[in-house]
Amino acid sequence: MLIVVPTPIGNLQDITLRALEVLKTADLIIAEDTRTSKILLNHFAITTPLQRYHMHNEHALLEKYITQLIAGQTIALISDAGTPGISDPGYLIIREAIKNNIAVECLPGATAFTPALVASGIPCDTFLYQGFLPQKKGRQTALTHLATVRDTIVFYESPHRLAKTLPELVIYFGAQRQACVCREISKKFEEYKRGTLQDLATHYTTATVRGEIVVVIEGNNEKIKKEKIRD
Repeated sequence: MLIVVPTPIGNLQDITLRALEVLKTADLIIAEDTRTSKILLNHFAITTPLQRYHMHNEHALLEKYITQLIAGQTIALISDAGTPGISDPGYLIIREAIKNNIAVECLPGATAFTPALVASGIPCDTFLYQGFLPQKKGRQTALTHLATVRDTIVFYESPHRLAKTLPELVIYFGAQRQACVCREISKKFEEYKRGTLQDLATHYTTATVRGEIVVVIEGNNEKIKKEKIRD
C-alpha cells in the first residue's frame, strides 16, 4: 500500500507516534529531498531505505514505484515538511495508485495553513486554500477573483516576494481588509502579524523577512455589512 505521511513543519517533536511507526516499518520511503528528510529520520533513528521523489523526476519514477506497490511493498511518501500533495509533490503517485487498485492511506498530521488560519483570529468556519498565487500568467485574474470571495482566503508566499505581494493585495482587496502574516510556524522565531492589509504592507516594506510564510485574509463581507445596516 501507499501511505502518505505528514512530517513536522518545524519542531520535530510534532510528528505523531503513528507516523514514526509507519516510517520504521515501510519497505521504502520516498521523499521530496533526501537531504532534508535524513535530518528527521536520523533524529528518530529510522533506517528504512530512502529515495528521492520530487516534481522534476516524479513522471520518470512513477512506473517504478507503482510496480513495487503492485508487487506488495509498502511505500511511505513524505515531503520536506507538512502533508505531501498540499503544495508539494504527491498527487500523481496517489492518483496512479488508486487507478491500479492499490490501497492509499493518508495519516493526519502537520500542514502549515491550518495553525495559521486558526491563530490568525480571522473567521475559519469556511475558507479557501489557494496554495501559491500565480507569479505571472493568471495573477491579475486570480487576484480579481479572490477579492470577491466571501470565505477567508489562505495562501503561501515566499519571503522575498511578500513585500511586493502585500501592496498588490491592498489594490485588489482594499486597504482595510483584515489579514495576518504567519511566519516560521512551530519554529523558534514563530511570528504572527495581524492588522489591515495596509498596516501589513507598510510594516513589511522595511521589515526583514525570512522563513516559511502563510497569509490569511478575511473574506469580502461588504455585502453582509450592507445587509445588516439595511435590517
